[in-house]
Amino acid sequence: MTSTMPDVSHLWSQLTDWLSGHAVIPLLNALHLDGLAGDPRDIAAALMIAALQVAIIGFIFRPLESWIPAERWTNRRLTRVDRNYTLLMLLGIFPLFTYLVLTPFSHLFGGSDSSAGTGSPLAISHLIPWFGDHPLLLFLFYYAIYDFVYYWMHRTQHAIPWWWALHSMHHSQRQLSCWTNDRGSLVDGFIQSMILAVVGLVIGVQPDEFAWLMLLGELAQNFSHTNVRIGFGRLFERVFVDPRFHRLHHMLVDPERPKLHNCNYGQVFSVWDLLFGTALYGEAPRPTGVGDPIVDADNDHGLIGLHWVTLKRFWGAVRRPAGWKPGEVAFGEDYRPIPVSELDLHAFVHPPQAEPSSGSADADAAAEAVPG
Repeated sequence: MTSTMPDVSHLWSQLTDWLSGHAVIPLLNALHLDGLAGDPRDIAAALMIAALQVAIIGFIFRPLESWIPAERWTNRRLTRVDRNYTLLMLLGIFPLFTYLVLTPFSHLFGGSDSSAGTGSPLAISHLIPWFGDHPLLLFLFYYAIYDFVYYWMHRTQHAIPWWWALHSMHHSQRQLSCWTNDRGSLVDGFIQSMILAVVGLVIGVQPDEFAWLMLLGELAQNFSHTNVRIGFGRLFERVFVDPRFHRLHHMLVDPERPKLHNCNYGQVFSVWDLLFGTALYGEAPRPTGVGDPIVDADNDHGLIGLHWVTLKRFWGAVRRPAGWKPGEVAFGEDYRPIPVSELDLHAFVHPPQAEPSSGSADADAAAEAVPG
């Protein structure tokens, strides 16, 4: 058992070197990107991690949606754009972003040092030297901090109108599926990545560790978006985010309970929602998406059009004072933020895409609700 991990690490290093030399470097040369800062092995490692993620989504999460769906769809047309964007994002955009932006940014601030310490005075390994002899526990501690920051960042995405203008692209999907996690504005993704990268540098996370933090977080989110009626039980659902828990975060607005959907912001740990009063349990599966017709119209566009209308929403919000005033908003025809409190929420409700799958709302619907 003790020799297994070194063997896996050696094999991973060999595969990274091979992919870097035979694919990444020739591609960078062809694109005239070879002279820019960054190690081609970083993009090779990012590609391998992305391929692993795509394989898990396609061969595990996707079949689960057919076997035990939360909703049964006769047509998965709306999920195709998310699938295509996930492949483009994971196998193209994010590896290049890692090479061109994240890794040079990390090196600029001393994150390339592979020793136990880093240049940051707040590095966990500096503050608590004991972690130096317990790398697994150090990684888990990193992850708890990473997830805590993500929780508050996610709440902010919903609270600031110009950021919601970007993030609403993610929520506009009516058919929540295993491919939905990566559906999002490139501008939104850049902001999130830079915030998390800065936090990682401050606490002393190395670039390779950051890549695995991202993978674990993304896989957990791919699973939590999956269209399945799976829960972790009354105990573990209060620690970890499961698909039933996160589905409530994507629910359509309920005019009779207009604040109900402001819940369940956690990425991996649902405990943050419990601690800060945003956890919701006990609701039967509900239709997902947004009622705001301006945002819901995202579903009429392909990849390019989807990003274009999202940028127009963002520009309509960020250039106005109302776009900086915290609060829940919809958008007018000119993308002007409109406080939801001034609108008739009944006009925001659209018919569900499908009925909940049988057995998905039985005794689970009687579970306890935690007010938020």
